[in-house]
Amino acid sequence: MKVKFYHYNLEMAHPFGISRSVHTIQPTFIVVLEQDGVTGFGEATQNRYYGVTPENLEAGLKALQPEIEKYPFTTPEDFYDNFLLPRLKNFRFLMAAIDEASNDLYGKLQGKPLWQLWDYTIENLPLSTYTIALDSLEVMQQKLLEKPWPVYKIKLGTDHDIEIVKTLRAITDKPFRVDANTAWTAGQTVENSKILKDLGVEFIEQPLPYDQYEAMQAVKKQAVLPLIADESSRTEADVQKCAPGFDGINVKLVKAGGITPARRMLLEAKALGLKTMVGCMTESSIGISAAAQLLPLCDYADLDGAILLKKDIATGVKLDRGKFIMPQTAGTGTDLL
Repeated sequence: MKVKFYHYNLEMAHPFGISRSVHTIQPTFIVVLEQDGVTGFGEATQNRYYGVTPENLEAGLKALQPEIEKYPFTTPEDFYDNFLLPRLKNFRFLMAAIDEASNDLYGKLQGKPLWQLWDYTIENLPLSTYTIALDSLEVMQQKLLEKPWPVYKIKLGTDHDIEIVKTLRAITDKPFRVDANTAWTAGQTVENSKILKDLGVEFIEQPLPYDQYEAMQAVKKQAVLPLIADESSRTEADVQKCAPGFDGINVKLVKAGGITPARRMLLEAKALGLKTMVGCMTESSIGISAAAQLLPLCDYADLDGAILLKKDIATGVKLDRGKFIMPQTAGTGTDLL
C-alpha cells in the first residue's frame, strides 16, 4: 500500500458549542491508502479533550508509513488485529483514520459497499438526529427553525438546561434526545429525567463523567429515561463496563479505533441487550460515510457532522431530513472533491 495524507480546516455553518468547548473551525486529517490503483479514505478530526491534534496525527502516521507500505494487506480485520492494534492501541484517532481507509480500500477492491460485504440490509435504517449545539436561547431556536427535522439532539450542560428544552419544545413537537456531555451530577440526572420525560425527550446521553460507572448504576435505578453512554463507551473493553449502568451505547469510530472495532462493539452491545447507536465528531463525509456502514446494526444514529459544515470536502452518504441516502459505490462510497 502507498500512504498519503491531507489536512483540512472544516468551517462550521454555526459555532458548535457543547458543555466544555465551542469551535467554529474543525481541523481534520485525511488518510489515503492506495493499492493496485484503488484508493481508500479515512478521517480523524482534532479533539483537544482527547489530546488529538493535526500535528500528532501527522507525526504518528509518518512514523508508521514505512511499515504500512511494506505490510502485505489482505483484509481490514487482519490489518487491524495484527498491525494497527499492537502499534496504536493508545492512539485510537489515528488508528481509526487508517482503519477506515483500509476498509474503504478493501471494499473498493472487492467492488462492493462494506454493508453488502457483511451481508447487511439497508432497509429500515434509523433516522439521524440533527444537533442543536449550545448557544443563546435565541440562536438555538433559530437553528431549529432553520432545519425542519424528524428528531433533534439537544446539547445541554448549563445552569439552565430545563429552560433550553422548554423553549425549544414550544416551537416543535418533534422528538428530542439530550446530551449533557458529562456535565451533570447523579442527582441532577435523576431529577432532570423526570422533567425531560414530560417534555418529549427520548433519552439522556452521557450525563456523568466518563469513569463514573458505579454511580451510573445507581442513577439507572432511579432515572425514568433511558441512559446512553458516549464518553464512557470509547473502546471494546468499555462495552461490558457500560452494561450495568446504561441502557445503550453510542459508538464513535475515532474513539473506538475505526470501523473494525466499532462493529465489534455494536455486536457485543446487542448481545448484552443494549440499545446501539453510531455518532460522529463533526467529520466530513469521509468519516460520516465510514460510520454509516454500521447503521444496519443500530437503533439510533447521530451522523449529521457533514451537514453542520459550511462546505464538505468529499462525496459519500447523504442525509435528507434525517433519512440516509446510501451510495451504491464500493467501499464506504467516498471520494475527495
